[in-house]
Amino acid sequence: MHWPDSFQANRWLRTINLVLQSLLFLSLFAGVNYLALRYTWRFDLTRNRFFSLSAETRSYIEQLKEPVHIVIAFETQPDSDDVAQARRDVISLVREYTYAAGSAGQPRITSEELDVFQQTRRAASLGIDNKNAIVFVCGERRHYLSLGDLYVIENGEKRAFTGERAFTAALLSVTAPARQKLYFLTGHGEMEPGNLSPNRGLSQLRDELRSRNFDIELLDLAKTRRLPEDAAMLLAVAPLAPYLPEEQERLRDYLSNKAGRFLLALNPGPTQGLDQLLQDWGVRAEDVLLLDTDPQEKTEAGDLILRRFAAHPITQLLINNQITLLAGRMRVVRPDPNRPADPTLKLTSLIGASPTAWGERFWHADTAQYDRGIDLRGTTNAPSLPVAVVSERVTAANLPFSVRGGRLIALGSADFLANSRLDGGNLVLARNAINWATERDTQLNIPPRPVTKFQLSLSQTELGKLRLGLLLLVPGAVALLGLCVYWSRRS
Repeated sequence: MHWPDSFQANRWLRTINLVLQSLLFLSLFAGVNYLALRYTWRFDLTRNRFFSLSAETRSYIEQLKEPVHIVIAFETQPDSDDVAQARRDVISLVREYTYAAGSAGQPRITSEELDVFQQTRRAASLGIDNKNAIVFVCGERRHYLSLGDLYVIENGEKRAFTGERAFTAALLSVTAPARQKLYFLTGHGEMEPGNLSPNRGLSQLRDELRSRNFDIELLDLAKTRRLPEDAAMLLAVAPLAPYLPEEQERLRDYLSNKAGRFLLALNPGPTQGLDQLLQDWGVRAEDVLLLDTDPQEKTEAGDLILRRFAAHPITQLLINNQITLLAGRMRVVRPDPNRPADPTLKLTSLIGASPTAWGERFWHADTAQYDRGIDLRGTTNAPSLPVAVVSERVTAANLPFSVRGGRLIALGSADFLANSRLDGGNLVLARNAINWATERDTQLNIPPRPVTKFQLSLSQTELGKLRLGLLLLVPGAVALLGLCVYWSRRS
């Protein structure tokens, strides 16, 4: 028998064939992985393109000059389905950002998951004191996001996911080359950021602002002739002594001619000589104390509970999440009813009291009660007395271009910002007010992604038919196919 026809030759041929097939398979496997590593394509087939970043976000990512690290501090096994879904949404969105940074040739975005209960030291170093938070870190700069920043909530339900807008704004915040400066006015008994006392201190607000990349400085208007050019915003919290006429003039010039931003928090008492300034901006802050006899509108400690807000970027998060504010004594701050018509001045009554509250003019007396025609009550059109007003200069409608105007925020109580109450809704109010005034809330052209829910509704009859089909029809079809194959092979 010739060797090519022998069994030994056949064994060699089969062996060589198997080796060649293995080499071909390994070559194909290595080649596919090489192509996948060097050339990747991704397709988002979801209806709302939930897994695709906008062109604006990708443009910002491509221009990143510094590395950004994203820390996801969520519960690994949350009890709530909403938190579990939010965690999945956040992780998915972070993957898109890291992928976009890598595909741009600059893998400058990294991420990690952090368990705040097990990695307490790491959480403390990042300033994370609660669960379910996201931290953007770039060098020494940080930006914090919470669940309330990621969703549009209406009637207690999530309607849209705004995570991309919040993430992109956080990226721009931590990578900004310069830190905005906030100047707290001093010299008139104002509450100061270096004060640690519970009721007259702003140290907690100072720490919060510094953690959000603001620089904090003090400014005495009596000792300076020109306001600093780098002043992003001025804050005067509970002044006790009147401002001098030249100081008032500097404030008016800063707001009107330099499109400045000014937050004024006034406790009940005289307005410290700022009546004319407030009048220029259509605001009236009289020496009128807000009183309320309804026990449902007060805490056990006597603080007033505020839960009525106008739709505004400052209060939208409070409205969406039904968050309340707390304050002790406060005054009525309202739009001036006698202000002249001015199309360039836009006023918003930001926070309102309850319908049972009134503004007491003679609150210095031993007894205070509502006196019709003397004290203030909410009208039919506006049932809530306002305790905070926002006034801003806007571009006239007949102008073809946009002009930056000043912004004034007048609060009827400094308790909103004091150490003893700077928590919960008060912290949200302070943060959003400063972000809005300094234009950190600039609306990026990134639309929210609607949250879609699918529900299968079946009657008992339809559910029985479905159960019957799954238990009998599918296995029966498989069994019938097997019998057909068996019969064909037998025949």
